[in-house]
Amino acid sequence: MRCREVEALWDDIREGMPPLRAAVHSHLRACQNCQDLYEQYEGVAYCLSCLPQPEPSCDLAKRVIEHIATLQQKYRSTPIVLTWVQTRLGRIYVGYKGTRIAFIGLDRGDGPDKVREQIEHRLHRHVDKGQTPDWLGKVFDDYFKTWRVDEDTVDISDLTPFEQEALKAAARIPPGEVRSYAWVAQTIGRPKAARAVGQAMARNPLPLFFPCHRVVDSTGALHNYGYGIEMKARILTMEGYRPQR
Repeated sequence: MRCREVEALWDDIREGMPPLRAAVHSHLRACQNCQDLYEQYEGVAYCLSCLPQPEPSCDLAKRVIEHIATLQQKYRSTPIVLTWVQTRLGRIYVGYKGTRIAFIGLDRGDGPDKVREQIEHRLHRHVDKGQTPDWLGKVFDDYFKTWRVDEDTVDISDLTPFEQEALKAAARIPPGEVRSYAWVAQTIGRPKAARAVGQAMARNPLPLFFPCHRVVDSTGALHNYGYGIEMKARILTMEGYRPQR
């Protein structure tokens, strides 16, 4: 739930009043809800801080419009093709672009139309239904033999830089082992962004290949998983993981 006091401050700013920086900082220090939200979106703030500063004379509105137009064009081009493969974990829906996989979804009975909506919402690309190419089956056969995937066969270019870094760090965790969200945050040089790492894992469009199931909480508990704790434990057991007693 958004904080009403902060909403009021934004309303003042939109109406032409100068930014109430001191008031915002004072409110943040006293409001636990806003502090929690700040921590939750720290990863987003980091990504924004990495953007280059605009020139003082730039037409910011024009740049925003051009950026939106670019995103719209991106959505219209290079659609994701949706199909499915049968694996040791059952049916897995797969979305691919060319010869690279951009989405994986374990079948939860939602049906392809629901999965298509999920992909379009997450990756902002149009999705077409298609056939299963021969190379796709081989990728999964090799994965379930080695529990690793060739990075040339996956595509995470539609994700934010922060999300890409977090997922690549998770891919460094050896099969059959686990690491904490804090470990991932430390690995990517963002030691205070453990919560943001958790959000990136929860929104991972390529589970298994970028193994968010190998990321656990600070106590070693399996914590959350989009397909349920039992599935997370099952995949880890298949990899050879044995929890410490």
